[in-house]
Amino acid sequence: MTQSSQAVLAERRGAVLLLRLNRPQQRNALDADLLSALHAELEAAHADASLRCLVLSGAGKVFSAGADLKALQGLQTASSEANKADSRRLAEVLHLLYSGPLPVVAAVEGAAVAGGAGLASACDLVVAGEGARIGYTEVRLGFVAAIVMVFLLRCVGEKHARELLLTGRLISAVEAHRMGLINEVVPDGQAETRALALAAEIAGNSATALSTTREMLSLLPGMGLEEGLRYAVGVNAWTRTTSDLKEGVAAFLEKREPQWR
Repeated sequence: MTQSSQAVLAERRGAVLLLRLNRPQQRNALDADLLSALHAELEAAHADASLRCLVLSGAGKVFSAGADLKALQGLQTASSEANKADSRRLAEVLHLLYSGPLPVVAAVEGAAVAGGAGLASACDLVVAGEGARIGYTEVRLGFVAAIVMVFLLRCVGEKHARELLLTGRLISAVEAHRMGLINEVVPDGQAETRALALAAEIAGNSATALSTTREMLSLLPGMGLEEGLRYAVGVNAWTRTTSDLKEGVAAFLEKREPQWR
């Protein structure tokens, strides 16, 4: 294991990188140091051509309790510029999770609350322990889940989003699975192991196909039907010329595993 910073631990598993939030005594609350460290790790990972997938988890018993409330209290007397910079820090991390070239699997144990729920919402897949709880609790503090809402609305239907955001209640892993927030529910303590297995499965696929699929998943929801189809035709035609497609088809016909570049 390599420790890239105190706030985030990075562990390489072949073509998979495990990033673990590392403020267990503070329930992995999101302060400036943790978000900056996570942003740096994500940028470095997305630039590493040898990686295929990421796993995001939390040290200790909680995935993330959301914003560090002591830090948030301190920002109440800060300038609007300082508050905007702090808000942008979270937005940039969520954007990297959602739109970067590498797929991300979240492993959630314990609670994923507010900004912590936002981290999970921005990931491609979420595996949660059966005792996990997820909630967008900002309204209970007089706050608004403004940044997180952008990603929640892409995860679930509007009615579910309204219920979660307006009540601010915590829901069980089973209910979150029913809503579409979670892909799999596993026994407590096994979320990270299962997430790593899913990441390894993803990592066996073409890097070109993975990054292009991620790009399309990010862009298509904002397009109309005609624009989306024009975009898809262009991607479809371009993909046919890639070396990965040639290798993938050849490997299938020759009944062997593909050797991706």
